[in-house]
Parts: sequence; structure tokens; C-alpha cells
Amino acid sequence: MTANFRTDDVNPADDNGGDESSNNPGTARRHFIRQAIDADLAAGRFDSVCTRFPPEPNGYLHIGHAKSICLNFGLAQEFGGTCNLRFDDTNPIKEDTEYVDSIQDDVRWLGFEWDNLHFASDYFDQLYAWAEKLVLDGNAYVCDLTAEQTREYRGTLTEPGRDSPGRSNTPEENLDLLRRMKAGEFKDGEKTLRAKIDMAAPNINLRDPVMYRIANVSHHRTGDAWCIYPMYDWAHGQSDSIEKITFSICTLEFEHHRPLYDWYCDKLEIHHPRQIEFARLNITYTVMSKRKLLQLVRDKHVSGWDDPRMPTLVGLRRRGYTPESIRAFCADIGVAKFNSTIDVVRLENAVREHLNEVAPRRMAVLDPVKLTITNWDENDSAVEMMSAVNNPGDESAGSREIPFSGSLWIEREDFQEDAPKKFFRLKKGGAVRLRAGYIVDCHDVVKDADGTITEILCTYDPQTKSGQDTSGRKVKGTIHWVSCGHAAEVTVRNYDRLFTAENPDSTAEGKTFLDYLNPDSLSVTTAMVEPELATAAVGDRVQFERLGYYIVDTDSRPEALVFNRIVGLRDTWAKIASKDQPKGKK
Repeated sequence: MTANFRTDDVNPADDNGGDESSNNPGTARRHFIRQAIDADLAAGRFDSVCTRFPPEPNGYLHIGHAKSICLNFGLAQEFGGTCNLRFDDTNPIKEDTEYVDSIQDDVRWLGFEWDNLHFASDYFDQLYAWAEKLVLDGNAYVCDLTAEQTREYRGTLTEPGRDSPGRSNTPEENLDLLRRMKAGEFKDGEKTLRAKIDMAAPNINLRDPVMYRIANVSHHRTGDAWCIYPMYDWAHGQSDSIEKITFSICTLEFEHHRPLYDWYCDKLEIHHPRQIEFARLNITYTVMSKRKLLQLVRDKHVSGWDDPRMPTLVGLRRRGYTPESIRAFCADIGVAKFNSTIDVVRLENAVREHLNEVAPRRMAVLDPVKLTITNWDENDSAVEMMSAVNNPGDESAGSREIPFSGSLWIEREDFQEDAPKKFFRLKKGGAVRLRAGYIVDCHDVVKDADGTITEILCTYDPQTKSGQDTSGRKVKGTIHWVSCGHAAEVTVRNYDRLFTAENPDSTAEGKTFLDYLNPDSLSVTTAMVEPELATAAVGDRVQFERLGYYIVDTDSRPEALVFNRIVGLRDTWAKIASKDQPKGKK
């Protein structure tokens, strides 16, 4: 077993989102977990609330783990208790200090601080001592079966398992073998230590589960001190007990493991936490299996774990999501006892709502076409400074001055030469207001040899300046712009959903989740932006007016800024989906 730990060591939550539930102590409803805690405190079963967030340091956290973080830390805050951060580091083949550091960063970024920092490896000595106790009490034995034989002997859901030959060993024989395992006398996979429970149990987790396996692998914290390592199900529950955790909050797939955790605590006669299970988090157009996320990275379908299209917290952070919006999302979706899938729109709406409150407005043109005001010089106009509000919902944000001239960039899609009746932007023979500027009337266009419009010719009405309009004119459309002579050039990455299928995990025959990758999940363009944005710093978030919310990416340099689209101003996917549906259906 040098490079292949048995499947028993897999954390059941590892590939599907981890623990998840809601958190917003100030406004939260008394969901079933809170009700259970209320009841236990009232009955005197526990006198305090002690929770923990127990990730395995074998990868980056994703939005599913954010649910667990918000729940465990939120419950501790609400009840005046404590919450530990514990790394369940029992599998040295897959673990690394890189993940330990990133997980701590993610927890702090979300706005939480742990009361105590622990590692399951802190408890290796105690876990081993308890293992010897179970052996001496006749509740554990050393097994010679290989991993394949162990699976074969375990039986099926309809057939009982068969006893391992080692099950008949005496406690003294088992203790000698266990100590020799610990001393390094056996090869990887040659022996295991198993709990002695019931090979006919309907719950397969109770059919003599493996507690220790031999693995001559260096551990990221204990080095080469150990050559046997505890299985997840042996270390996890006992670590909770050692830390005097009162409420062990887990996802539903742990429900069938709870009897095993209870059995260990009962046989050892140690502190017994209460485990409560709830539904894990699934989101549309998203995969959250660590295996699949790793495949996306390794096969270079994305640029890395922090690719802004990834559901990892480092990816969401780089995308521009705020911790406030993720906490609000976790509170919004609540706690459930049955698995379901949450519409990704709710996550997108959460960040829209927060950024609408805090993001300053700026003008940017992503697909520029030139607009020339042909009567600008006739009126002896020079560059004029226009006053624009930074955030219409926040008076304290103030305003800024934007240079306006006779030569402007506007969005190509904001002009149509032969526009339909309900096109309220600029068209030939029509008029539109330039945001924070004047009303302009289009009288002609200039085209190249291919017939592509290269310049839009307009006149402006000097009596229509925003905030000082004395003309009495009314127009239905307002568009944004940037002065050509003052614009800064930046790179814009427009990110979209990584998958085209609502449930990429549910694949048609002969297909994999990779067949549903969205080829348009990233488009890159050069944009013209107002001069104020030329000095934006990495991490600054803004609203490009009429376009969406953007953040300055870490790839930026002082003279070459890169902006990532966080989210559009509205859910365009819903409109696309509705157009694709047959008439009469919604």
C-alpha cells in the first residue's frame, strides 16, 4: 500500500462539498440544528457549545466548505461558545502544508477566527494508546487480509461479510502484532488493525472497519516518527472527543458513520459529542468533487486552483466575490435535511446586492466605436469636465470629474444604423443622452471598405448638459462613453459559467462532465476606460456602468491593468433559457 491507501480512508464529505448549513445569528430562524442545540442545553446534556471546522489538508476549499465554516463558526458565535479549526491530517500521501496555509487564509478571509488550532496528528499518541486498549479489551484485532481481500470479505448490502482469519487471535497476539506494526517490522499493506464489531451488521461501516494501516510515508508534521497511520473514521470522532466538542456538525453522508463513532466512544468510555447531519451544498452549473476539480487543473481546462471560474474560495476571491456576499448566500440558502441543488443565480445575486451598495461607478467601453461631435468646435468647446455620481445609493461616496470632448468612444452595440422601433439607444436620425453629459443627435456614419462602421457622426445640444438642462428635450435612452483623448487602455476578462449544463455531474451515456465545458466561459478584450481607473489598485472592485461589476486582477501591472468580470448587472442566462423554451412553457 505504498502509494494507495484503502478506500476506508476517504472522508465521505471530501468529494461533495463538505459540511453545509446557514449562518446569520442576528436574523436566523431556529432551524433543526439550532433546535437540537437548544434542547440539549436545556436538558443539561451539555453546558456549552463547542464546534469545529475539520478540513483535510489535501486540497483547496470551495464554496461547499464555506457553508461548513459559516455554520460552525456562526453557531459558536450565536451561543457564546468556541469553534476550533482542526486539520484531519491522517493521510500523508495527499497532504501538504500549502493546503494548511491556504485553508487558514480562506477561513480568515471569510471573516472568522478560530479559538484553537489543532491537527489530528497532535493526537497520534493518544489514538494509538486507545487502539491498544481496544485490542486488550478484545475489541480490535490485527488482520492479514489484503485490501482487495478485505473488500471481498466485507460482503454486500444483501449478503453478510465473512470473518477474517485474524479475528480469532487472542488479545495478547494482537497486541504483539500491533506493536510490531508500529515498530516497522511489516511492509506496507501487509497488515491492518481492525475494530471487532459485527461482520453481519446491516450497516457496512460496522463490519470490522480498518483503524490503522501501514504506510512508510513521511508526514508533513510528524516526519518519519510513524509508519502506521489512523484511518479517517478512527481519528475523526476521537479527535472531536479529545477536544471536548459538543456538537459535531456533519453532512448527510456521515449519517451511516455515526453508529461507528458512537461505538468507539462507548467502548473507550470517553467524552461523547453529539453528531448532527444535514444536506450538503450542490450548485447548478458547477462541480464540487475534489477529484473533478483536480482534473480541471491538471488537464489545464482552467489556469489553476484560483482560476476565477472555479468554485474554490481562492477562485471566487480572485473572481471578485466578497466575503460578505458569500456569508449572505450561506444565510440565504438555509439548512436542509434533504439534498437538493441551489440555483447559482442565488450566489450571483448575493454578490450583486453587496457590490451594488459598495462598488463605485465608473465608465468603460469594451467594444469601442468612435463617436465624433461634428459641431463641438463650432461652439468653441474645449475639453469639459462632467460631474458624475460615484454611487447613487450612497451620498457619502461623492462624485468625480470626467473629461468630455468632441471625440468619444461608445459601445458598438449601443448604435444601430437601421434600428428596430423599440431600440432606445443611438441610431441614425435618432438622439440619446450621454451619461453625465449632453444629448447628441446622429446624422451620419463613416464605414470602411468592408461596410463596417468606423465612426458615428453626431451633433450635440449645448442646452442639454446633465444637471443643467434647459432645453426641455426628452430622450428615452442613456449610454455611457469615454473621451478618446483621455481614455486608459486596459485588458478585460469577461468570465462566465464554466459549464453549459445545469448539472454537469449528470452526463449522457458516453459523455463525461468535461463534455459540458462552456467554450465561452472566458473572453478577453481590450477596453477603453475613464482616466480615474488608470490608478486602480489590485483588488479594487467597481461597477462598469451598464455592464457589470469588475475587480482589478493580480496579473495587473501599473501600466497594464487587468479587470475580471465578477458578475453582470443582471442574470442574462435566465433570458437565454427562456428564449430557448417552446412557447407557452415557462
